[in-house]
Amino acid sequence: MSEVYFTNLRTHAGHNLLHKLEKIVLKAGIENIDFKKKIIAVKIHFGEAGNLAYLRPNYAAAIVKLLQRFGGKPFLTDSNTLYTGSRSNAVDHFMCAMQNGFNPLAVPCPVIIADGLKGTEYREINIDGELCKAPKIGSAIADADIVISMNHFKGHEQAGFGGCIKNLGMGSGSVGGKMEMHGNSQPQVQKNNCTGCRVCVKNCNYGAITLSDERRAVINYSLCVGCGQCVALCQYDGVVLGSSDTTENLSRKIAEYTKAVVFDKPNFHINFIMNVSPECDCWGHNDAAIIPDLGIACSFDPVALDACCADIVKNAPVLKNTFLTDKNPNVESGIGEDKSHLLHPNARFDAGLEHAEKIGVGTRKYQLIEVK
Repeated sequence: MSEVYFTNLRTHAGHNLLHKLEKIVLKAGIENIDFKKKIIAVKIHFGEAGNLAYLRPNYAAAIVKLLQRFGGKPFLTDSNTLYTGSRSNAVDHFMCAMQNGFNPLAVPCPVIIADGLKGTEYREINIDGELCKAPKIGSAIADADIVISMNHFKGHEQAGFGGCIKNLGMGSGSVGGKMEMHGNSQPQVQKNNCTGCRVCVKNCNYGAITLSDERRAVINYSLCVGCGQCVALCQYDGVVLGSSDTTENLSRKIAEYTKAVVFDKPNFHINFIMNVSPECDCWGHNDAAIIPDLGIACSFDPVALDACCADIVKNAPVLKNTFLTDKNPNVESGIGEDKSHLLHPNARFDAGLEHAEKIGVGTRKYQLIEVK
């Protein structure tokens, strides 16, 4: 059973949230890691341009300063995206990070895009995985001595929830690694459900979707990379994941990539259960939070941490007039209900946790320790 530490967001004069963040990671034992003169990858999501749900740079600054006090050499990092957007190459990605506040004025350490200028800088970490034998991890993360993850716990259209494992696994994979994780997830059109609204056509960054003469979506699989944006965008189940793969397998692949990231090196993880948006921070927008802001949790065990946070969210009430209640108008309090299933019924968050536990990333059994 792994220890997971949790603190709520209540504060008082002289004890703000940054103080609470430092207090909880110290209580959890982060200083038991030998940071002296070690290069530390602080894995974080910088947020897509236009998205405002990502973690505030203030939290990153607090952790960076703490690591520097311990004698470490931290840097903030993320890998380039598979889809074409404001983070698909290191130049745009770096500028996006700067504009979203992850700059030297706010956070006193470098920003390094882990997989290089065009997403081709990676290390293959041999874990002999069931689905991914040697995950392709961005070289800056793979070469770091220590990995610390800072994770926005929120909904995710393909994984159910995006938390620690999603940030570490998918977020640390190079562009080629993301292709491997998504590679068998090419979508299919359900013609009877397609309304011809053109949302998928407008938002496919690879030009892989067009409309037929009957105003039904048609996918050119020679151009499709399986990124899943069309599946996430379609509100009519007109585009779904193909039968060649499942959301369960995607989550399992992410778990195997997570194993490669933390393999044989010290690691520690922090989840922020606040501004719990229904979809990933990779979108250029963020919808209203589906539950109230709850708190901050941390652990040495990424599996226990995500399992605990999922339970905390499960036991929280839903907020009205949100994406979740739009999709589930009969939901009342929502307390005790699986929010990932309510948000994205076809996603299997639990499959990723089960597989991560099976391959030795951590355990789903946890002891929750509250810190005032």
